[in-house]
Order: sequence, then C-alpha cells, then structure tokens
Amino acid sequence: MSAPWTIADIPDQRGRTAVITGATGGLGLETAIALAGAGARVIVTGRNAVRGWGAVERIRQVHREANVAFELLDVASLGSVAAFAASLGKSGRAVDILVNNAGVMALPHRGFTSDAFEKQIGTNYLGHFALTLRLLPLLMRARRPRVVSLSSIAHRQGAIDLADFQGRNYKPWKAYSQSKLAMLMFALELQRQSDANGWGLMSVAAHPGWARTDLFRNGPNTAGHWSWQRCVTALAQPFFSHSAAAGALPILFAATAPEALPATLYGPAGFSELKGPPAPAAIAPQARDEAMAAALWELSESLCAVSMPRERVAQAA
Repeated sequence: MSAPWTIADIPDQRGRTAVITGATGGLGLETAIALAGAGARVIVTGRNAVRGWGAVERIRQVHREANVAFELLDVASLGSVAAFAASLGKSGRAVDILVNNAGVMALPHRGFTSDAFEKQIGTNYLGHFALTLRLLPLLMRARRPRVVSLSSIAHRQGAIDLADFQGRNYKPWKAYSQSKLAMLMFALELQRQSDANGWGLMSVAAHPGWARTDLFRNGPNTAGHWSWQRCVTALAQPFFSHSAAAGALPILFAATAPEALPATLYGPAGFSELKGPPAPAAIAPQARDEAMAAALWELSESLCAVSMPRERVAQAA
C-alpha cells in the first residue's frame, strides 16, 4: 500500500502560474502557501486588499523567496471578474492553474450579489463560471493547464432547479447544495467542452471534506442562538474534521499530481470523505446528467453574459 499523498509530493511548479480565488484565508491560503513552496508564481485573489496583502506576507513568512502577489477579485461581482480577467490578460502570460475556491456556505437569510443573483449560487458558482470562461485564452496558452473547481460532499443532496435557480423558495442548505452540485457539474462539462473543442485543458473537481476553516463564521452559525445544529457540530468536530491544511490536500492533488485524472472528483479518503489523505471521491448520479449540465451551461452563459472562445488559442510549444 502506497504512502498517503502529501505536499512533499507536489511536483516542481517553477515556471507555472497559479490563480486562486478566495485565497486570503482558509483553504485558499493553504493552497497558495503550498504552491508557492513548490515554486509556482501565485496570484492570491480576494475582495479585501488588507487581508490580501496580509496573506501575501503570511506566504512570504513561510517561503521567503515566494513569487506571490495579490489582486483584487470579488467573484460575487461580474464586473470585478471582468476587470480582473482584463487586467491579467494585458500581461499575455499563461495561466497554468486556476483554483476556483472562493465561497460562502448556508447563509441563514437569502441575500444577493451585486448582479442580483442569489448570493450562494452567484458567489460559489456563477462568478467562477464567468471567471473560467474569461481566462480560457490565458489557460490555453499554457502547456498543461488545469482548472480545479471546489465542490462539497453536500453536492450529494443537491438538485439543479432551473425553474427556481435563484432560490425564491430559499432554504440555506438547499441553496448551498445546489451551488456545489453546479460546481461539480461545471467541472465535468468543462472537460467535455475541452475535449470537444481541442482546448487541451484538464478540468478536475475537489472537495475538502470537513475542514476547519472560517467558512462557518459567515454561514450556518450566524443565526444568533445556540441551535441543535451548532451543538452537534461542536461535539462532532474534534472527531470528524481536519485542519484547513489537510483539507487543501485534495485541491493540491487535483491541481498538480501527475496521476490526477480529468473529470474526476478528489476528496479525503477517510470515513464518509470527511477527513483523510486525497483520493478519488464519490460523484452523485445527478452530477453526471449531461443534458442538465448542458442546460446549466447555456443558462450560465446567458446570466453571466460570457461565452466560449470561438477560436482555439495556440498552446505553448
């Protein structure tokens, strides 16, 4: 039996550029630290400049010679997504790795992005859909580009409701599960589109299991009282969760491991995929619905006012 995969197994990333959304803390920051340590040029993105440059300083404390920078990007704003992609495009440099990580979880009340999308579907999915399509020309300039889209074990309970995509009948976990199912379906459909159009892109999905991050601060624990869910969470966390650094391992495996496979979901190998080393994870049947994935893609193009590039950009030799 082979030893569990760790950050020591990340191949040399020198000469490669990685863009990570929501990298000012939690899983995104841990991913950025590891990729910078492997030699990648890392672009940390987030909506808060103070936290962003703080993340850059944190990375440089761990890896003094890290090639890292911060760029403003709020994936809950299509305007911010477009501005970021345009700014990055001016350099003409290839993007080798895109990690679609930023997200919110089970917000107790229905909120909206600046584009009037329900906040969870807008932040977790639609912003990343738009970002990926806008960055495709830069991704296709890379030799072996990879896009890693963050899903969740919650996708198993998810359903894509095209008739109520914006959650008029809002339930926190229903909306979250739909957004994470959408991310997984996007990852699978992106690979199909790449194969059909000759983009040479590898699309992979990952989930962190139950990682101890600050995501809960903006989600299910904000109801203002000690609910039974919070009580159960507090009791179970020491036994069934792992650190943010451990939760980032499936993301890093998906982004860098030579043995990672396209159109695959990676997550923790332990009990119920809650914690443990990276391994292929279970994909719920509804995530493999190709007709729904195509319909979701078409709707997303319309909502985000973006579309696939009509011409293939020549890849680097």
